[in-house]
Amino acid sequence: MIPLYLMQLAPILTGLATVYAVACFVLLFRQNRFIFFPSRDLDTTPADLNLSYQDVWLSVPSPQNQPEQIHGWWIPSSFGSDQPVMIHLHGNSSNISANLGYAQNFHEMGLSVLLIDYRGFGQSSQRFPSEKIVYQDVEAVWNYLVHQKNINPQKICVFGHSLGGAIAIEFALRHPEIAGLIVESSFTSMRDMVDFQEKYWMFPINWLLQQRFASLEKVKDLKMPILFAHGTADEVVPFWMSEALYGAATEPKQLLMVEAADHNNVRQVGGVEYFNTLQQFIQQAFELQYP
Repeated sequence: MIPLYLMQLAPILTGLATVYAVACFVLLFRQNRFIFFPSRDLDTTPADLNLSYQDVWLSVPSPQNQPEQIHGWWIPSSFGSDQPVMIHLHGNSSNISANLGYAQNFHEMGLSVLLIDYRGFGQSSQRFPSEKIVYQDVEAVWNYLVHQKNINPQKICVFGHSLGGAIAIEFALRHPEIAGLIVESSFTSMRDMVDFQEKYWMFPINWLLQQRFASLEKVKDLKMPILFAHGTADEVVPFWMSEALYGAATEPKQLLMVEAADHNNVRQVGGVEYFNTLQQFIQQAFELQYP
């Protein structure tokens, strides 16, 4: 005979089990909603920084074979069309309009710059992003630069901030012929970020997690020059993750730790040292291709 107290607890336990199962279902099938926080509004344009630019629209595949596009800004170098190109890949929130400070720095170094918004961000198509989708989007960038603008792959460098760093690592893995890779304030893997955040300890994350962004597994196979940068006061992504990425990467590689910088102000806090380090890295990366 079942004790009375167990019979009384049964509806509560059943309810808790149902809530837990629903939470697992949401984490499994909607986990990209916990990773990406896109913004549609463009707060500024390159013209506000006195940078000449062109709007770029690139077609990308979609599951329903309906036309979808990603939007970007092409900022040509002041030194001519034969100058190297920096692809800028932003993180999991905001959009290209919040990243024009980087573009201005790269432009001051003599580079042409292409900033792009993944689907769901800015003026790109409204499909909500995922790991698979952002990889497709940056592949469209590659096809545009190499096959439409006829830019030599060895004159292309890619910069990624935060989640954009993980996307940039995947991009570099697919295209090892690029001149260099810069990864700023990025993480080792999404699994490590889940552990760091300590929010989902009660769930079977190894089974649920599909958006993996497994950068630490990938960097060991990269052969181009790599620069990792991180702020020591970063509370969003701990700086030891860039140290781990640097440790796993092969030469040539560099690590720039910016004292007191947080997740989003490494460039500003780093100041002249940051600018000079990036400029020297870019010069050396292209010299490796063009001695």
